[in-house]
Amino acid sequence: MSLTLGYRRADKMSEECGVFGIYAPGSDVARLTYYALYALQHRGQESAGIAVADGRTIRGEKGPGLVAEVFADTDRLKRLPGHVALGHVRHAGDCADRAVNAQPLVIRYRHGSLAIAHNGNLTNGHRLREELETEGSIFQTTTDSEIIAHLVARCGEKELTTALKKSLPKVQGAYAFVLMSPDQLIGLRDPHGIRPLSLGKMPGGYVLASETCAFDTIGAEFVRDIAPGEMVTIDRHGLHFERFAPPAPRAMCIFEFIYFARPDSNLLGRNVHLVRKRLGRRLAAEHPVAADLVAGVPDSSLSVASGVAEQLGLPYEMGFNKNRYIGRTFIQPSPELRTLGVQLKLNPVRQIVAGKRVVIVDDSIVRGTTSRHIVEMLRKAGAKEVHMRISSPPVIAPCCYGLEISSSTELIAARMSVDEIAASIGADSLGFLSAEGLLAAVDLPAEGFCQACFNGCYPVKTGDPRGEKEHTEEEKEQEVQ
Repeated sequence: MSLTLGYRRADKMSEECGVFGIYAPGSDVARLTYYALYALQHRGQESAGIAVADGRTIRGEKGPGLVAEVFADTDRLKRLPGHVALGHVRHAGDCADRAVNAQPLVIRYRHGSLAIAHNGNLTNGHRLREELETEGSIFQTTTDSEIIAHLVARCGEKELTTALKKSLPKVQGAYAFVLMSPDQLIGLRDPHGIRPLSLGKMPGGYVLASETCAFDTIGAEFVRDIAPGEMVTIDRHGLHFERFAPPAPRAMCIFEFIYFARPDSNLLGRNVHLVRKRLGRRLAAEHPVAADLVAGVPDSSLSVASGVAEQLGLPYEMGFNKNRYIGRTFIQPSPELRTLGVQLKLNPVRQIVAGKRVVIVDDSIVRGTTSRHIVEMLRKAGAKEVHMRISSPPVIAPCCYGLEISSSTELIAARMSVDEIAASIGADSLGFLSAEGLLAAVDLPAEGFCQACFNGCYPVKTGDPRGEKEHTEEEKEQEVQ
């Protein structure tokens, strides 16, 4: 994930990055990584990359675009022999983001070479970068991964695991790293476990991934989650676990259950699809409505919508068709082009919604523009009433842990009541799931999650925990459109 060095306007909680690692002598690790990245594609669609080690050297192939685009030339995989590999799909946090920021990042330093793939955001990344540059470090990218690389290279330790244990106490924030030397694979999570990372086993080796759906794709079996503050090393000696940070309160990002994770993934022992169905049932119980049908905004809200329909005793219909050949909703510089981006991605099924009272379910409302376009499209398709239901509480506070919400001025719920939001987006009614309902559906202790975007309580505090930054007057005006 890149540092927030620029500004990008978004109306959804943006996907995080996806990381994957494999140690499997005798297997085609490059191709297995390629398949795993397909499973993780939903976590990042701006760039993709694979790096492979053969015990002596590390080679990498990466570029902007989807996995299928970057590796459309199958010869790129053939150029990656070895028995250890890293994979990465990236969500860029800056509209001016450069192709050079694609990961994995492969570097060479005095003790050899290493590759890094990262999901998350270092809240003290700006300060660390400035300190390293003052001391003479030269950066080629704007990624947090390069900060870790410089810390490792400068700490003076030859062994990579020792260098990491010496360097990691200097960093703060939300992160899951997968690293690779020519002959070993290393995975680690931040002390609060804000970003997910799981360990799997397959014939002849082990794998690490942001989500368990990647294991299913390549035939690996889930072993366990990497614990917060834990580092696992995989090499010819097997598995070795050790802590690099003292225990800290757990705080996994709860949006993994709401939006980020794929429905067939499992998190903290819970299947994401089943959790989302419970979110839907609870949402319908909290905000009942007389209607004719329920539909979800593809894809993250489909499971929730099925739960809403079951609870209300209404038909569950396909209210929208999604164009699956474009990635995320295009973020364009004008309201007209942003509207076109939504319409390119979603199209209402007129024969389903015309003349009907429609309950439309979505996972969140950030700026409100996408919700407004969805309601408008349903009305133009002939919907008699449009009742919007949201499977999360109102987003009232910015995030500094890797999501694209860096200022409260972007958040419609931070400046409007629920009724005002409903009027703004043109819905006949609007209901958000309560914080209590969210936790009841997840069925895990509240203290195990980061819910900063809902309540402003940040598990990692460094400087200004909100990570807010100043925007130009033009940007501020566009934020509230």
